[in-house]
Amino acid sequence: MKLYRESSHTSEVGRQLLRQIGELAQIAGWIASDAGQHAEAERIYRLGISAARQAEDHTLAGNIAGSLAYQLSNTGREVEGVTLAHAALNDAGPDAPPKARALYLDRVAWAHTKAGGVDNGQAAMRALGEAGQALSQDSEGIESPAYLYWVDAGELRVMESRVYTELHRPLRAVPLLRSVLSEYDATHTREMALYLSWLAVALADANEPEEAASVADRVISLGADTPSERVAERVRVILDRLREYADVPEVAALLAEHQAA
Repeated sequence: MKLYRESSHTSEVGRQLLRQIGELAQIAGWIASDAGQHAEAERIYRLGISAARQAEDHTLAGNIAGSLAYQLSNTGREVEGVTLAHAALNDAGPDAPPKARALYLDRVAWAHTKAGGVDNGQAAMRALGEAGQALSQDSEGIESPAYLYWVDAGELRVMESRVYTELHRPLRAVPLLRSVLSEYDATHTREMALYLSWLAVALADANEPEEAASVADRVISLGADTPSERVAERVRVILDRLREYADVPEVAALLAEHQAA
């Protein structure tokens, strides 16, 4: 930002600097959000959205806006999350790369899921289907921004399974999560802990408390080495969900060991 504001440059260099501000803001905002610094994350995200729009990079603006929508949906501001997730999708437009549209639609699905209710659940399922259709249009000949490198069919399956878990459809969620986790890179500790956390909740919903406790114990173990407030919050969610099965020995042992959490 200092370079952009205080140096002399051509309009094209200015646009490139604004794009870099936007990309860095998305990363910095995501880190702040994961650390639980939500107000700081929102400030950074909004700065990035402004920079991307000024650069007329609608795909980048949509990516940052979608990240902010995701945070809003996860922090009790579900209505705002739905509104912003849709705005990110609409502002990027139909010409956005397939990977980008798939990601924006995934965030629309999550926003509706967190908003709750039958209508939102149906809207979430529609968005998931549209995300899959969008990604199917991607090919080697289509260029996508480098920051979308991680968007693939596996990530869409993860979101689908999380939506099913939140909608209390464990018969759909559990097989999907097991499939995804069997192929996932175990060195990605934070993501592995998060994805396992949804599996633990889905197993509890499926009335499999013993296995849920086993998975939860693994989440807690991974979380101990992961300085992520998001993972810590998921641990609290799992333990709270398992209290219904406190009379099951495996669950009782887990709750006793991790009561402080």
